Amino acid sequence: MFSATDVKNLREKTGAGMLDCKKALEECSGDIDKAIDWLREKGISKALKKSDRIAAEGLADIFIKDNKAVVLEVNSETDFVSKNDEFKNFVKTVGETILNSDAKTMEEAMNLKTSNGTINELNIAITAKIGEKISIRRFEVIEKNSDESFGAYLHMGGRIASLVVVSGDNTEVAKEVAMHAAAMRPMYLNESKVPSDVLEKEKNIMREELKNEGKPEDKIENILVGKVRKYYEEVCLENQIYVKAENKETVGKFLSNNNSKLINMVRFEVGEGMEKRNENFAEEVMNQING
Repeated sequence: MFSATDVKNLREKTGAGMLDCKKALEECSGDIDKAIDWLREKGISKALKKSDRIAAEGLADIFIKDNKAVVLEVNSETDFVSKNDEFKNFVKTVGETILNSDAKTMEEAMNLKTSNGTINELNIAITAKIGEKISIRRFEVIEKNSDESFGAYLHMGGRIASLVVVSGDNTEVAKEVAMHAAAMRPMYLNESKVPSDVLEKEKNIMREELKNEGKPEDKIENILVGKVRKYYEEVCLENQIYVKAENKETVGKFLSNNNSKLINMVRFEVGEGMEKRNENFAEEVMNQING
């Protein structure tokens, strides 16, 4: 009825994915022109026109069921759309669908079925309807033991999502640590989680700084010990000074004082590490008119 070359040609003409092109040709008995119209009617081509736009706004959210949690980030182009109820419902659907599945990768998640089609199909549909690029950026599945507790915290309505796991029946303590993590931006759980190449790079930078400050060569390694400790205090959740502490105790010490210890942490901040939109209002209006 149609060949691999037909699928390739349709992809080149529309920019649609291979599976979408194959489906379109199946529905249109191999007629490429009809398949192009089919893709447009389904909103796929319209969604793909927006695929090179920057989507660095959006929402992060946390979904928990029993001993399993999913931390999710879904991006939009503008903060306005991220406050839209339809967008929020899409995020909720994605999060709950992943939570109730065995999906571990983005590819597996996108192919999960919902009551209204796969997550990928819902993503295409909402992009076409809202008129902005909507993308599921990342998710992480966290599981805990029955004798451990989740602590979840959303900041600014979902601008930051912070989830921690601590030992024992300590939900309130865990939430306090999750709030701390949201505020203090730790990069790692503890010292052991700092990659050796990252630590070595930091040490080399510190050595050069000390040399430039004129420190004696035979003293540098000793001075380095204190600087590395300070680095851990900045980037490791367990080593950070707990924000509510009056006596400068660390998060690890705070947990110890509450008969608990840190097991895991995930912190998503919407758009972190992504290029931000810098279009002005006039350009945005023209983009909508020409889109």
